Amino acid sequence: MRYVAHTISRVPGSGVTAQVFCMASECGENSGRKDDPDSAQDWALRHTGRTGHDLFCRDFTDQARVTRAE
Repeated sequence: MRYVAHTISRVPGSGVTAQVFCMASECGENSGRKDDPDSAQDWALRHTGRTGHDLFCRDFTDQARVTRAE
């Protein structure tokens, strides 16, 4: 066995998805998964305006590729 170095990086052009969850007690609403992270954040801003809830959890997802380091 030998150690082989690898790196991990985002796949160019694969995009990022986002989802925002309201953390207010007993709320449970969320933005749903959005292909545009700004759209998910806009949902949180509108939700705060409607409800006054101001604590959120944001989840960002992308595609990554592992490659062997040279």
